[in-house]
Amino acid sequence: MPSKLDQLKAMTTVVADTGDIEAIRDFKPIDCTTNPTLILKAAQMQAYAPLVDEAIAWGRKGRETVGAVADRLAINFGVELAKIVPGRVSTEIDADLSFDIAAMVEKARSIIAGYESRGVARERILIKLAATWEGARAAEILRADKIDCNMTLVFCLPQARICAEAGAFLISPFVGRILDWHVKNSGQSYTSETDPGVLSVQSIYNDFKSRGISTLVMGASFRNLGEIEALAGCDRLTIAPALLDALSKDAGALPRKLDASLIAAASPEAPLDEKTFRYALNSNAMATEKLGEGIRLFSADLSRLRELVTQRLG
Repeated sequence: MPSKLDQLKAMTTVVADTGDIEAIRDFKPIDCTTNPTLILKAAQMQAYAPLVDEAIAWGRKGRETVGAVADRLAINFGVELAKIVPGRVSTEIDADLSFDIAAMVEKARSIIAGYESRGVARERILIKLAATWEGARAAEILRADKIDCNMTLVFCLPQARICAEAGAFLISPFVGRILDWHVKNSGQSYTSETDPGVLSVQSIYNDFKSRGISTLVMGASFRNLGEIEALAGCDRLTIAPALLDALSKDAGALPRKLDASLIAAASPEAPLDEKTFRYALNSNAMATEKLGEGIRLFSADLSRLRELVTQRLG
């Protein structure tokens, strides 16, 4: 019998959640996605020193800002990843811009220009934006520029809906972080069938498919194999190398759990306006806390990446 990874690839687009180029070569995903945390980790690996060295040399030559060199570093990794995967590479916008529409749009355009100057077309790149109200508005503007977006840090259906209404290419609901919150706050343990993160993705997937929404659903932030298996059949799943390795070594059966063809059609719903969205998000303690925490954590790792660049620039 094929491995569970091969079975999963037959029904779901598998995305590597890493900046480790060699891991991507090993597992042959269709797409890959990075964030400041993953780039920071990869940038400290000796194997990728040439990518860091190039960005530092470029920054010194042009007397570029630390932020510009950090962007160059992320693009360097993205260019290499684009040589390996046949699909898309996701590159994240600075988390500290998550509430600034104009700054997100400007940064996204700059990153796309950086990729295009290196021969990577915008059709190969997904710009990652936090699923804030402002992030959705930025995605809407970028869509007019034919720049596709991956909306990250999704923790609830209202977030998913505003991103879909903005025409985002895909959303990334964070399965494991939802589970973490519920375990911490309830003291309970959960099975794959009762996992709140899994149930959240299933709810979003069913909502999108029932209403014919084209925005793709990509489960992310997995804590165990059971969560992945419970979402087999989802449009996309972004998975860390350790879990990809475990799936590749498991030859058990992997049944499809999500199937758009079995979901009944539902009537369209009116788009969420800003005040309705903000109240709905505020009413969900988990989503409010995890969205804020996620932005803070990504911002902290971005600061560490900038510190690394500052030290190297000397």
